[in-house]
Amino acid sequence: MASTVSFSPAKVQMLQATTCHGHGSSFAVPRTGPRPRSVAVRVSSEQEVRAPSGRSIEECEADAVAGKFPAPAPFVRSKAPEGTPQIRPLDMPKRPRRNRRSPALRAAFQETTISPANLVLPLFIHEGEEDTPIGAMPGCFRLGWQHGLLDEVYKARDVGVNSFVLFPKVPDALKTPTGEEAYNDNGLVPRTIRLLKDKFPDIIVYTDVALDPYSSDGHDGIVREDGVILNDETVYQLCKQAVSQARAGADVVSPSDMMDGRVGAIRSALDAEGFNDVSIMSYTAKYASSFYGPFREALDSNPRFGDKKTYQMNPANYREALLETAGDEAEGADILLVKPGLPYLDIIRLLRDNSALPIAAYQVSGEYSMIKAGGALNMIDEEKVMMESLMCLRRAGADIILTYFARQAATVLCGMR
Repeated sequence: MASTVSFSPAKVQMLQATTCHGHGSSFAVPRTGPRPRSVAVRVSSEQEVRAPSGRSIEECEADAVAGKFPAPAPFVRSKAPEGTPQIRPLDMPKRPRRNRRSPALRAAFQETTISPANLVLPLFIHEGEEDTPIGAMPGCFRLGWQHGLLDEVYKARDVGVNSFVLFPKVPDALKTPTGEEAYNDNGLVPRTIRLLKDKFPDIIVYTDVALDPYSSDGHDGIVREDGVILNDETVYQLCKQAVSQARAGADVVSPSDMMDGRVGAIRSALDAEGFNDVSIMSYTAKYASSFYGPFREALDSNPRFGDKKTYQMNPANYREALLETAGDEAEGADILLVKPGLPYLDIIRLLRDNSALPIAAYQVSGEYSMIKAGGALNMIDEEKVMMESLMCLRRAGADIILTYFARQAATVLCGMR
């Protein structure tokens, strides 16, 4: 450690030597200056440090006090490679590259940041005790709700991820055309919520509100015999499902079904049961996308017939997202979600520019699997592409991102491997 003491001119004259040693300390005394004054001298017990010239730090400081400074090193411009044209510099008052020339400057002026707090980890759960790997989603599993799930949540919290959304793999024997299992208070999802809230009371639990995991038809709503998806009757079932999840302790219910009017109906149902503090994250702009394939394998929830284009949005449509946004806001949504994520950055920005509500983006299973496959084939750097993709979603305007990369990305953000 070093400290500083003051010597009067008289004391300086008593110490004629430039350096005195005693008991492991050295005292640097400045040379006699033109005017008597008190001089600050550093007392150090550390190992003596010398400048490149071979002179001690104390000698350099003494010269500085006396006004004697070394000549600056000559400026030498780095040489360009042979053959570089000799030109007159461009007359440019603004050169944006100035703010990119070093890591420190780039970090100082970075406009978008991402942290584990921005990430929500989707978790697939099932009734079994063993964790079952999902073939199309390397690194993802159907987790046993009593053991594997708790282990995954513990590991995610260890790197700062505190938000989770649950997706159940329901046994086929419990599936019916009207999806009654969706609002069974002792069903897989309510039991899981209660367990998570008991073990980790401070986490945020999101739930999925839709009938497709519980429907024998694999659709998000009740199917009429002619194949039409019934809207209002489905909403009635969704309200019961949302209340059941809130009763179990869910923090945010997330209607992903895309039925008309379901946000307002769910808000009224929650409030009527006293769940005024339970938030609604509406899947506001959920497109009928081809990027959902691996997810449907994970939940075994492919439609038994047809597709979901009569209720999910047309990927070709842009302005339609504004209609869904206005409706969900008016009906009481607390968060607006865009799904998929990366192929729909323009829609994320559209919602961001037209709503004051928080915006969520879902980096879906197809996006995850493509990055994983590219990394496995050494076609891309998986980690760098993962982080860039998440940063792009944030830059487009997403406040939170639902991503299967949440734990892996948070590990990178924490500087751990």
